[in-house]
Amino acid sequence: MAQAMRPNTAGGLFATDGRPHPLQDTLLAVTLVLGLTAAITAIFDSLHLVSSWAGLVGILTGAYGQWISETTRERFGLILGLGASAVGFFLGMAHGGLFGGVIG
Repeated sequence: MAQAMRPNTAGGLFATDGRPHPLQDTLLAVTLVLGLTAAITAIFDSLHLVSSWAGLVGILTGAYGQWISETTRERFGLILGLGASAVGFFLGMAHGGLFGGVIG
């Protein structure tokens, strides 16, 4: 039973398998930041360009992160970032879209 009480000190913050995953952790952080940015800026109608573009890039980075993720903790954070990115993207599209007001 001594092994069950030993803390896991190896690996990264989100690595539950004991190995570091720098690419996956970077994609997780980028997706979370973009999702938070998209969700917050989607509240304001005039920031639809920021929210729609941040949401779109967050969806793409989150989808790629899900594809290459190796642990459940990475997938959990990516799903949170993907959800926030999608909300920001769709609200940004409803307020004017990716190019609304810039072209035409």
